Amino acid sequence: MTYPQAVVLGVVQGVTEFLPVSSSGHLILVPRLFGWPDQGLAFDAAIHLGTLAALLVYFRGELRALASGALSPRIGLLLVLATIPGGLAGLLFDKLIEAHLRSALVVATSTALWAIVMAVADRRAPPPAAGGGDPLERVSGGQALAIGCAQALALIPGTSRSGITITAALFGGLDRPTAARFAFLLGIPITAGAGTLQTLHLLRAGLPSAESGPLVAAVVAAFVSGWIAVSFLVSYLKRRSLLPFVLYRLLVAAVIFALVLR
Repeated sequence: MTYPQAVVLGVVQGVTEFLPVSSSGHLILVPRLFGWPDQGLAFDAAIHLGTLAALLVYFRGELRALASGALSPRIGLLLVLATIPGGLAGLLFDKLIEAHLRSALVVATSTALWAIVMAVADRRAPPPAAGGGDPLERVSGGQALAIGCAQALALIPGTSRSGITITAALFGGLDRPTAARFAFLLGIPITAGAGTLQTLHLLRAGLPSAESGPLVAAVVAAFVSGWIAVSFLVSYLKRRSLLPFVLYRLLVAAVIFALVLR
């Protein structure tokens, strides 16, 4: 892999990990578009460390508040609870997904299907919560578990982890900005686990020295673009809906279907 390829993939990862358009789907499609070899699921997971760093930097205030007790420890427990379904699904189905679901047809179908579901959830979204205190304090155990179960579906390429968790949060009665904040905080443990595990696999397999430099470049690109993307989306959802992302997903799905079926 060349440095330009790695940087492009890193930027794609950073932007699409947080915008609800599916990072895994784009990481499958971009190499095919440019005629590059598929970089593999392990590389995709390793550059998640860049987006993990973006989350840690952006949500450093919330993380400090959790650590100091300024935010209720219950929120931390809810995040742990909600992480379990996705973690178990990853351990059980990771190899199956890499072997059988990294296809353009799966990406197109999943992208279109969850776009429609997202549109329904977005229309039902309540207005931002009024009253004092952090809205995260009002997330219930049932809402957290439902969001965590939805996160497991993000293993299917084309689904979008941020998209499916925000969608589940909206169906559960959270407003858009609170849904996005909880979904992104929930992404920290699952991204840390998957990224670390796959990075260790890469290192054990003996990552060629020629690949280590591009991988680092991809991680840095994912961090910078991811920080910009998460900042944008959290701010955007305070005032606007998910409709542009729904339309984008449907357009991408239509293009993929056209390419596959021609």
